Amino acid sequence: MVDKCDVFSEKSGITGLERPEFPVDVGEMYEGERIRKPDMYLEFGGMNINKKWELVLTRPKDQLEDGKITIIGPDLSEMTPGGSYPIGILVEVAGDKVEKDLEGVLERRIHYFTNYIDGVMHLNQRYDIWIRISKKAYQKGLNSLVWIGKILTWLYKSSFPVIEKIQITIYTEKAKVEELFPTAMDAWSKRDDRARTLKDEDVNEFYACVMCQSFAPTHMCVITPNRIGSCGSISWFDARAAHNVDPNGPNFPIPKGECLDSIKGIYEGINKVAHEKSLGAIKSISLYSMFDNPHTSCGCFEGIAFYIPEVDGIGIVHRDFKGQTVNGLTFSSMAGHTSGGTQNPGFNGIAIEYLRSSKFLQSDGGWERVVWVPSEIKERVKDSIPKHIFDKVATEVECKTIGELKEFLKSREHPVVSRWKVEEVKEVPKEEVREEAPEVILSTQLPTGIEIPTQGGIRIILKNVKITAEKVIVKREKK
Repeated sequence: MVDKCDVFSEKSGITGLERPEFPVDVGEMYEGERIRKPDMYLEFGGMNINKKWELVLTRPKDQLEDGKITIIGPDLSEMTPGGSYPIGILVEVAGDKVEKDLEGVLERRIHYFTNYIDGVMHLNQRYDIWIRISKKAYQKGLNSLVWIGKILTWLYKSSFPVIEKIQITIYTEKAKVEELFPTAMDAWSKRDDRARTLKDEDVNEFYACVMCQSFAPTHMCVITPNRIGSCGSISWFDARAAHNVDPNGPNFPIPKGECLDSIKGIYEGINKVAHEKSLGAIKSISLYSMFDNPHTSCGCFEGIAFYIPEVDGIGIVHRDFKGQTVNGLTFSSMAGHTSGGTQNPGFNGIAIEYLRSSKFLQSDGGWERVVWVPSEIKERVKDSIPKHIFDKVATEVECKTIGELKEFLKSREHPVVSRWKVEEVKEVPKEEVREEAPEVILSTQLPTGIEIPTQGGIRIILKNVKITAEKVIVKREKK
């Protein structure tokens, strides 16, 4: 337990839909705001802080004091500008119609609502949160976390009338944040366990989440029983509950329609809705493949599945992994190829919980194609890794380079080794030469847009191509 830390409590006075006065503006127009380091007053969480979390729990009404906001630890005005600090956000809610199924839904709204604040940036969820407060916002009067508590209280109350009482506690004391971290992990684990009881075949509709379209306009998360949202915080049950209490919100049902490919996870209904919501940018989505029309991502994904061509295998990396992966790239480097709502074959933003799914990248080989995983993640999902594969998957402990990985996979007889093929150089049969021109060196710039005729309805257009030939052979065509 924490022996001593600063504790400050205040009653927000917010009881309903009336809009209080805040030192900064609050509204949807500020979603997607990015705060760069030079403009930052300070930050909470992020990659520099090991333990950080945000959690929503339902409580009996008699256990909560409506509108109470408590700060445990130093407040903004007591922190050094430019620093990175731990944080834990606990939102407790109560109401006759507030069900436990709503916890995940309301928890994800912390991300949504915090981004409504002018001068505040919130990224990710659960144990991956990253919050920045701008210098301008602080100078305008956003100099206490109590203000963030008040804004969250008002937004929750005005958005969800079923919430009769709400109490918010924000922890900045490092020891307290770390002490309560296992409690948060346990709550998330119980939610995820329940979600695993359903399969995609058991339901008639999936759900969409467009909460992150302010960051990635062409992105739409497809949430199914076997594929949790890429952020890791919205399951199929959560999305259904969210739609029930907020029919006009960011979660809505997707009729499955005809299953066009059960292995890749291609559904007529998903393709139709994805095409509409992406304004035509996305035409087809494969739920269970990272190579053929992979699911898009915004930037809140917990991890990345990435292709390693040198071994024809798949690597996994999570947001908190420090340093380079086995392919020499960091998480942040690969995140640029994965985010933004585009489909980039070979890169797939995923939730860590998806690693437990029976349909995890099943079109690409699933766990039998995975060759490298950080040791922390391998330990976390070890019960879901097939026993015959577990010891054949490398971590950063065994392999830090592609060369080491190749040797490891061969020594452990990983299934991907059987996919390796030695390319045989085949001799091209010599053709009868009728006439041979003197050897010349050509360096010809083709006209822009030259079209090469082909068969099968395919056109090849070369633009600004420079072709160099060491020899030109001229043959008389037989008639």
